[in-house]
Amino acid sequence: MMLSLAKLILKIVAAPVLLILTLSIWLCVGLVYLSGLVLGLLCMVIALLGVAVLVTYSPQNGFILLVIAFLISPLGLPKLAFWLLGKVQDLKCILQDLIYC
Repeated sequence: MMLSLAKLILKIVAAPVLLILTLSIWLCVGLVYLSGLVLGLLCMVIALLGVAVLVTYSPQNGFILLVIAFLISPLGLPKLAFWLLGKVQDLKCILQDLIYC
């Protein structure tokens, strides 16, 4: 009797936390997707500038621009952000399984 009451109270307390976590994950996924689009375009411009600087002016500065272009490309920081969001979603699923199953 007491154990089922404690589980019910835990479910009631955990429901808003899981809802907030779910909504924040959806919001962050949308933000990362939109920023990935913008950063992809910016990456292309910086990469072209980096190649031009590499060939004409300074190999060191051109290489730095190419590294920056890689970091903001979809294979750089946005991929890291999606990986972190995946880990947060895994945590949410673990909490949900522990509480509701």
